Amino acid sequence: MYRMFSTRTHLRGVLLAAATLAGAGPAAAQGGYLTPPDPIPAILNAQPTPAVLVGRDRRTLALLAREGMPTIAEMAEPELRLAGFRISPRTNGISSTRASYSTGITFQDLASGTTRVVRLPAGARISYPSWSPDGRRLAFVNVGTGGLELWVTDVASGEPRRVTGPELNATMGTPYEWLPDNSGFIVARVRPGRGAAPRASEVPTGPIIQENLGRSAPVRTYQDLLTNATDEALFDYYFTSQLTRVPLAGGRGTDLGAPGIYASFDIAPGGQHLLVTRVKKPYSYVVTAGNFPQEIAVLDASNGRAVKMIADVPLTDNLPSSFDAVRPGPRQVQWRSDAPATLVWAEAQDGGDPRRTSAVRDRVVMQTAPFTAAPVTLAELDQRFGGIFWGRDDLALVGSRWVNTRREKRWVVNPSSPGTAPRLLRERSYEDRYGDPGSPMFTTNAAGAPVMLMTADGRGVYLTSGGASERGDYPFLDVMDLGTGQSRRLWRAEDPYYENVVAVLNPEGTQLLTRRESITEAPNYYVRSLSGGAPRAITRFADPAPQLAGIQRQLISYERADGVKLSGTLYLPPNYDQRRDGPLPLLMWAYPTEFRDAAAAGQVSDSPNRFSRPGGISHLFMLLAGYAVLDNPTMPIVGEGQNEPNDTYIEQLVASAQAAVDKVVQMGVADRDKIAVGGHSYGAFMTANLLAHSDLFRAGIARSGAYNRTLTPYGFQAEQRTYWEATDTYTRMSPFTYANRINEPILLIHGANDDNSGTFPIQSERFYAALKGQGATVRYVVLPLEPHGYRARESTMHTLAEMINWMDRYVKNAGPRTPAAAPAAAR
Repeated sequence: MYRMFSTRTHLRGVLLAAATLAGAGPAAAQGGYLTPPDPIPAILNAQPTPAVLVGRDRRTLALLAREGMPTIAEMAEPELRLAGFRISPRTNGISSTRASYSTGITFQDLASGTTRVVRLPAGARISYPSWSPDGRRLAFVNVGTGGLELWVTDVASGEPRRVTGPELNATMGTPYEWLPDNSGFIVARVRPGRGAAPRASEVPTGPIIQENLGRSAPVRTYQDLLTNATDEALFDYYFTSQLTRVPLAGGRGTDLGAPGIYASFDIAPGGQHLLVTRVKKPYSYVVTAGNFPQEIAVLDASNGRAVKMIADVPLTDNLPSSFDAVRPGPRQVQWRSDAPATLVWAEAQDGGDPRRTSAVRDRVVMQTAPFTAAPVTLAELDQRFGGIFWGRDDLALVGSRWVNTRREKRWVVNPSSPGTAPRLLRERSYEDRYGDPGSPMFTTNAAGAPVMLMTADGRGVYLTSGGASERGDYPFLDVMDLGTGQSRRLWRAEDPYYENVVAVLNPEGTQLLTRRESITEAPNYYVRSLSGGAPRAITRFADPAPQLAGIQRQLISYERADGVKLSGTLYLPPNYDQRRDGPLPLLMWAYPTEFRDAAAAGQVSDSPNRFSRPGGISHLFMLLAGYAVLDNPTMPIVGEGQNEPNDTYIEQLVASAQAAVDKVVQMGVADRDKIAVGGHSYGAFMTANLLAHSDLFRAGIARSGAYNRTLTPYGFQAEQRTYWEATDTYTRMSPFTYANRINEPILLIHGANDDNSGTFPIQSERFYAALKGQGATVRYVVLPLEPHGYRARESTMHTLAEMINWMDRYVKNAGPRTPAAAPAAAR
């Protein structure tokens, strides 16, 4: 039975729980929350750096002032958890536990640098900003008194005006889309006259029954599923929308078809047709709304009349566990962006089952308005379809990949000559960061749709990439010849900067908009000419945390015992002097990753020139408490050939940790006897395993993790096998199995309302019970109202205080180890 909780009663209960858990340590703030030492609160309360949107005309920036962290009171607003979504019944949009808002808009001209502040209504909280196709206006959604409103502002005047009342429905995502001719919008409105929300009966009407009659339906664990008839009624009530065509000037507009639960809607570049995906019954209690039955159809964008039914998709809960498995029938249905009204979709030719043998895995087809002729073949692929970059009538790039082998391909196709075999342009392992050729840069066509940015002669496409290399990441801009696949370097970032290309500003490709930063300079936007001269600063964002200006940061490289190359980023506290201060207590914060190629596993994955200022619950705040931090020391789990990575997970994990510990001790920056390990989510799982299977660390911090893999029996992370296919692996990888071997102090933190698949709060609850039963030193902190990533100001402060207290007590101020706890290799 579902009942909306009483905010006052619920909040009082969870605050009392927090106070009980606070225990010893610094004096708790009101409500039981701890506060970390100065200057961390001042840094967390500082105004965030604005977000930046580049105008479609490449002449204007929109600077969006960002709201700070929400309070726990804001997080306590009622929310509904339905079919994998968390929504606010007050706004008919995303829940306050997930929402992030902007509070101001400033337009800045790239050529002159002049700015214009948009005069928003008092207390504005805006989201979903979107440029008009011609770039002359910016639309956005504002949280009004009674719900979500659509607003628009002119770039030239900076004057905003409201287009709709508080009637938008954003439960499924962005609730509006610009018409290609800039004349207005198609919006998703709350169903008119829907009445009061359904209420659950206080008296059960009967048992809740599910059954399966011999049909195989393996699904991974999901959060926030429907659980009963009341949930179904609430899902119908809040998620049902009326699509409406609204003119730019506002007004009632024209309803398009009947109300429905629209998972998506997308207007064709020509503006005459609307592609919709509509969720329908029967619903499921074991999968999220994205797997519910659907109808994919084309409507007339002027009146909502049905034009074409593309697919009637049944409930999808029976796919094989392989990541290469897909549902049969049309999928990834989309408009061709460089044509007025051409549909494109993929269909599996192997039934969607990668276990079947098939020379063609996916066929990509097109169908042009009026959608009466049979679809024509654009490409047949020996991998799964991965997407299309549209260029012009005779040119597009099709991507494909096969997860099991980590291979991807890029094909050249001619949309004007369907049936012609695609030409292979490039094939590579997508694990190979060093070999990444880059992704196309985009411009907009006359309809405001994205198309690849081509060279003037039409023979090349501009590509940009993070520029990974053995020295670290140095982003670049290339031109790739579409005939040969060979690239020519136009520009690359140079020391001491990390600088990436945001936009190409002119057809010749000689003027760039970049975002530049260094170890000492905050990220800002620059206009750079490839013909020479110093780049011109466009923005002048200040250091958001000058208290951290003295941080020392360096990339380090080392090697695992089996020869796999490893790397990490070492941070040292402000003004640290090794000769004066000697070895420090250190926190190692990591997250394992699976690989099929040992060489790719050893590639460097950071830059020596990044500007580092922590925010939120970042472990880098430990630098202000006197600790060194080894951030993201690579923990590759490699399975080459027929070997599965996770079959030797423990051995590889411990070997990577051993190599990292040896490196920082050899450098003289860390005291071997005072090193802790920590991580979030899969990093928490890693932390518990390292404490169970080695004696390398004095303590651990595990946030929002999963510790018993039998509770995720149909796969987790990159593991595709089920528990019954790899029982020994699941059992051995579960630190819950070895709770009796964890003899170092471990801090468990978990959000009470964790929304991540696989990390249900019961994972930490049961792990704590197991550790307590074995006499371990363990502290278990449940953060009220928090999802997988903690958001409230009070929760953030408390998390950091808990981490610092734990490290001080069991690492920094701990005495020498007893002989039984001396560092050792894997147990």
